[in-house]
Amino acid sequence: MSNHDSYISPFSTRYASREMQYLFSADKKFKTWRRLWIALAEAEQQAGLPITDEQIEEMKAHAEDIDYDKAAEYERKLRHDVMAHIHAWGDVCPKARPIIHLGATSCYVGDNTDMLILKEALLLVRGKLCRVMENLRKFALQYKGLPALGYTHLQPAQMVTVGKRATLWLYDLVLDFHDLEFVLSSLALLGSKGTTGTQASFMELLDGDGKRIDEIETFIAKKMGFSKVVPVSGQTYTRKFDSRVLNVLSGIAQSAYKFSNDMRILQSFKEMEEPFEKNQIGSSAMPYKRNPMRSERMGALCRAVISNVNNTAITAATQWFERTLDDSANRRISISEGFLATDAILNVFINVTDGLVVYPKVIAARIARELPFMASENILMAAVKRGGDRQTLHEAIREHAMAAGRMVKEEGLENDLLERIAKDPRFGLSKEEILAHLDPADYIGRSPEQVERFIKEEVDPILARTDAVGGAALEV
Repeated sequence: MSNHDSYISPFSTRYASREMQYLFSADKKFKTWRRLWIALAEAEQQAGLPITDEQIEEMKAHAEDIDYDKAAEYERKLRHDVMAHIHAWGDVCPKARPIIHLGATSCYVGDNTDMLILKEALLLVRGKLCRVMENLRKFALQYKGLPALGYTHLQPAQMVTVGKRATLWLYDLVLDFHDLEFVLSSLALLGSKGTTGTQASFMELLDGDGKRIDEIETFIAKKMGFSKVVPVSGQTYTRKFDSRVLNVLSGIAQSAYKFSNDMRILQSFKEMEEPFEKNQIGSSAMPYKRNPMRSERMGALCRAVISNVNNTAITAATQWFERTLDDSANRRISISEGFLATDAILNVFINVTDGLVVYPKVIAARIARELPFMASENILMAAVKRGGDRQTLHEAIREHAMAAGRMVKEEGLENDLLERIAKDPRFGLSKEEILAHLDPADYIGRSPEQVERFIKEEVDPILARTDAVGGAALEV
């Protein structure tokens, strides 16, 4: 069978990075199973069970010697993936064979491996998230003072700056980062809890010595890089962990979706653009087009992650007593694809934010069409100071603004509000005096200050303390 006549996930061929794909690969999974079996044997030996150094050394010598064909052969016969791999490993570790998986249940390797992968995958996501934040931090500071139209209801409202708008994207990511950190800090191994979480098999092995059972769990957790195991469980760790992790990924997708939609609108306005390569084709039919395909891809993948979180929520809600197996097939898909899609989103997010293009002259032209309306309040105050009646002048501006608006919308003409006011003797203002109120920088409020303070207080502490800021500028 070739690669062209069977389904291949687009995450493998188009979207997800090699590092994230590896975390959900067979090699990562089954090599981790073997690390856990070695840790269990070492812990049980330390606890006094008759396990020899020779047996442990044999396991270590063949830790990465995985015969996938032999394991598949055993699974066809046994109908059990964990037992299949125990037998396949036992074939090359004949001395260790009797003690592999001693006292454990399948979830010892299955759930502990899943938790280890969740942790590594979250760390990879955290690094890429910080890279996006780093890119947007630079962008926000660079454009902190560049005036731009602000929008409410997607209608021109008061002025903002390009950099201030970027802090809105950044703040969403700051909140996502804190959520990720909280969930990451809460992760715990299942440990060695046995069939229904009571550790009954270990009570039998260790003659009811609870202290030694606790020492086994502590040893395994430390060996696998965890500081704790779950305090109680059924056969599995509570599936609330999966739900919480996918909620974090959904939060990141929500933030990325907001950014991608804003970018698509701004590119339609011609105020900003995502990177566009020299030989890139925007449309097969219209050579002149520069479609925001990166932002569109982000949005598509974000929808997948946001909708996917329902899988883990339902799984957590429908576990029966100490466990049921209807979580297994769903988790194989929902968790891995949730991470692969989030990784793909962040890859594009890094790429776009590393090469954002701003067109200040287009932004200024759009401001010029709307600023006369926004400046009307300041013009009104100036006229009142000259002795005008505030209520009369307010009505006059309203009438002039409505007439100017009709000219713009119905006739396609330029906004002539200022000319109308300058010709109205009730205002007593020359056109030059009116134009003095049309500096866009006078209408951006505290935007530059807000950008600087937000980055100093909220963003810089995160980037300073986060060890791994991963994710280079990626080719998309």
